[in-house]
Amino acid sequence: MPLSRRGQRFSVPENDQKIMTSWERFLGGDPESSDALRRLVDDSWRRCLSGSVDPRRDQAPPPMREDSLYSLRDRCSDLVEASAPVMASAREFLSETGTVMVLTNDTGVILNLEGDQRLRGAAENIHLLSGATWSEMTCGTNAIGTAIAVGQPVQIHSAEHFCSGIKRWSCSADVIRDPYDGTILGVVDVSGLSDTFNRHSLALVVATAGRIENRLAQIEMDARFRLLERCLPRLSSGTADGLIVFDRRGRAVKANGAAGDALLDLKRRHADLPTTDISALRLGWRKDDELPRDLPGWMRREWLEPVVVDGERLGVMLAIPGRARSVPTPPAPAPPASGVRAGGAGATGGPFNRLVGQAPALRQAVTRAEQLAKSRAPVLLLGETGVGKDVFAQCLHAASPGRDGPFVALNCGGLSRELLSSELFGYAEGAFTGARRGGMIGKIEAADGGTLFLDEIGEMPKDLQPHLLRVLESGEVYRIGETRPRKVHFRLIAATNRDLRQEIQAGRFRMDLFYRVAVTSITIPPLRERASDIPVLAEQLMDELARRQGVPPRPLVPAVLDLFFAYGWPGNVRELRNVIESMLLIGEGPELGEADVPDEIRTPAEAPVGFADAGQSPVSPALGLSGMEHAERAALIRAMQAQRGNVTAVARSLGIAKSTVYAKLRRYDLENAVDEVRRAQL
Repeated sequence: MPLSRRGQRFSVPENDQKIMTSWERFLGGDPESSDALRRLVDDSWRRCLSGSVDPRRDQAPPPMREDSLYSLRDRCSDLVEASAPVMASAREFLSETGTVMVLTNDTGVILNLEGDQRLRGAAENIHLLSGATWSEMTCGTNAIGTAIAVGQPVQIHSAEHFCSGIKRWSCSADVIRDPYDGTILGVVDVSGLSDTFNRHSLALVVATAGRIENRLAQIEMDARFRLLERCLPRLSSGTADGLIVFDRRGRAVKANGAAGDALLDLKRRHADLPTTDISALRLGWRKDDELPRDLPGWMRREWLEPVVVDGERLGVMLAIPGRARSVPTPPAPAPPASGVRAGGAGATGGPFNRLVGQAPALRQAVTRAEQLAKSRAPVLLLGETGVGKDVFAQCLHAASPGRDGPFVALNCGGLSRELLSSELFGYAEGAFTGARRGGMIGKIEAADGGTLFLDEIGEMPKDLQPHLLRVLESGEVYRIGETRPRKVHFRLIAATNRDLRQEIQAGRFRMDLFYRVAVTSITIPPLRERASDIPVLAEQLMDELARRQGVPPRPLVPAVLDLFFAYGWPGNVRELRNVIESMLLIGEGPELGEADVPDEIRTPAEAPVGFADAGQSPVSPALGLSGMEHAERAALIRAMQAQRGNVTAVARSLGIAKSTVYAKLRRYDLENAVDEVRRAQL
């Protein structure tokens, strides 16, 4: 349905005379406005009148002094840096248009200006200059000030301006928002004399603001990565101190395992500690300060250590002194039948005793998981398909303070957008056609008091991500079709085999959600990086599967283990489990030998047409693959080679859904290789 004139987003130059008449009547005390006057402009005029803006003003106030402008640009350095290439290009593409592009801060002070030099004199006459303020309460209705006032793209033309001396101008502007929290950082504006009016200028500023926001997100991510890179050695040092890393905006972004206990201990002694949720902690400081000036009563200045890299303050580390603890030596557990289990540095029993192996990479992951289990901070599990992220999640839950609550798991990758939404949030009765009578509780509500495990969170549709973020920030969930929030309290454990930083850069994952789910992270090694654990893993899986199938376990001859060591295991532990189960059910005799090993492991197949080239040719840079994804692509190629392009067999051998295999073939640009194999077999 078309918008009414009072709701139009664009100016209509044909209405200038009617709007001018409305303005004169408005100043004369007539509250009625013409149908030609847009609601946006009408509301702005009324704000200007209430704010005692002088309608006779013919220019902005004089620009601030050069030293003050220099200081302001320094405080807005990220905004200026992100917009620099955009503003530089404006100099060329606006040079013959009679317009200029303007960048301001969040109060409407012009930071930079580029464009057609022929407009310089006219711009100087109204003080459209660097350092001048163009807020609505200073210069009346104008695109810059009004965009800040309403937080939306704005086009103001000629008579629509509130101040008489600016009515010769036409301008379009849009706000630039902080990619993290959505606050307004500044405005980008295109202005010219009235005869340069063009509806497309509004689209131009909207696109330009988007480009600047993307560059701001990249700057923020780069600063975060450098901060964490500098702090990770200290975080993983095994100290008893509770360590929390805050970024340069004062947001907590990383913590060690002792931080949760340290905060709980402080909470008992300091009532002014607002929360023990690490991700919700905030520090505030001015850009030029090395450390915050005003600290809460529970925090001591000597606990803060600035993190400075190449002269740039990237953040601060809070080190809460740990109390010496006398930890009794636990009784030695009986050795498990499967050999050695990975309970951190040794077999300590407890929930993590389920994780089998003693490879250093696995021990490091388990030790970190044991530390993080003590708090209820969100944890992100990183690892390839089949490494056991779900087992890690269950162990974290069983060892956490909320272990008495439910453990609720949901895979975000195998569901449609609509089904995932209803599974996650639940719905009210009658919310949609086919809704269950009485409605349905969602997984978030079901996890109240316990743990919510979201597997393959990188597959979550982007339009659902803000809704999950709101739940994490507010502790409230709305069922689909309801307007009443429901309070929830749960620990979030998420898992992914994707590089979420790459997903953020590609626009498929929200940066603000990433920082909520990745407060702490654990990287689980693939089976090929812990090959020394294969014998004990195989033995443990054999015992487990034999009990489940009701058959006696059978040992593997050494030659079978040699074949296992030589294989790449693209499906990791899940694939090993499938192979053991297949051998147990099909093999004959008291022990299992080489003849019982599946063909794709015992005899590497000749590479089929298409996949031989795919495995040898360089990966296109356009794919933007991380190191983990390169390894997964190579593993998928090996599996396709072993199964001669049979997608069903590949899915079965890797222990994943057939739809997942097709999705990964598309992701890794391998669909053409599949087509070549099929053509070759015709």
